[in-house]
Amino acid sequence: MLPSVDTNDELEEVVGDEALLRPAAQDLCAQLGLAGARIVRFPEGSLPVYAVGDALVLKLYPGFEASEAVREARLLSHLWGRLPIPTPRLQSADQYKNGWRFVLMSRLPGEDLNEAWPRIPRADQERIVAETAECLAALHALDPGPVASVVGPPDWSRFLAGQRAAAVEQQAGGGLPEPWLEQIPDFLRSVPLTAPARPVLLHTELMREHLTVDPHDDWRLTGLFDFEPAMIGAPAYDFVSVGLFLTAADPALLKLFYDAYGRPPFDPRELMAYTLLHVYSDLNWYLRRLPAPPRKDLDALAETWFGTGG
Repeated sequence: MLPSVDTNDELEEVVGDEALLRPAAQDLCAQLGLAGARIVRFPEGSLPVYAVGDALVLKLYPGFEASEAVREARLLSHLWGRLPIPTPRLQSADQYKNGWRFVLMSRLPGEDLNEAWPRIPRADQERIVAETAECLAALHALDPGPVASVVGPPDWSRFLAGQRAAAVEQQAGGGLPEPWLEQIPDFLRSVPLTAPARPVLLHTELMREHLTVDPHDDWRLTGLFDFEPAMIGAPAYDFVSVGLFLTAADPALLKLFYDAYGRPPFDPRELMAYTLLHVYSDLNWYLRRLPAPPRKDLDALAETWFGTGG
C-alpha cells in the first residue's frame, strides 16, 4: 500500500497524503491483531504517527530511515522502567512493506507540555523543570554500552568535525542572514570542544514538545518520548534543547535545571557552539522564537539563551 520512499522530499509528499497513509495504518493494525481499532493521526511530526485506541501509538518509518526505527525500538526496550519519568513501552517493531518499518508502543497519558505550559503556575513550571533535569541526569548515568550498536556516532570527534565543516551551509539553508553566517567559522574555532571523558546516552531533543503532564493531577509529569534521534556523546549536547526549548532562555529556570541535574552551568559559548553543530540546528528559526540578544553577535546570543544570570 505504501510506496517505496528514498528521499526527504518523497517522504514529505507521502506524509501529507492521509488518503494513502490511513489504509496502510489500518492494514498494519489488522496484521497486529488490532483490526477495527480507532486510529487517529497526530498532527505534528515529520513521520506518520497514529493513536491506536486509547492505549497504543503506531509510528511508521520509510526505508531510508530504517535505522531510526531500529534505534527507537531498541531504546524503548532498554529504557522501560529505568528513568524517573515514564517512557513508552515497546509492544512490537518490525518491517512492514516496501522498506517501511513500524514501532508500536504504549501511549503516555496526559497533555503535551508545550501546549499546557502557559496555563501552568510558575511553581509547577519550576518543579517540572527540576524533575526533568533529574530524569536527564538519570539518563546520562546509564551505561550506553548495551545500545551502542544501534546508537551513534561511533566517533564523537569525527562527528563534530563533519558538523563543523557543514555548519555554515546548514544555517544558510535555513535562511540565516549573512551578518550571522559570517561569524560562524571564527566562533566555532574559538570554542574548544574536547571529546567527553565519559560519553553518555543523549536524548538530543529534550523539549516541552516531548514531555507530557497531567492537568488533573497538579501538572504531574507523565511521560518522556521520541528517542528516535538518540545519540551517544558529550552531555553538553543535550543542554542545547534544554536551553532553547525547555527553559526557553529563562536564566532562572536554566539555573534551576543545572542545580537539579547536579552540575555547575556549562559555558554559554560551549552550548552556543553545540547549537550551531546540532544535527537539527536552525538558528534562523530560533532567532524568530527566542529573546533577541543586545548585540547581533554569537557571544551575546550565547549569554542571552544559555546564561543563568550569575
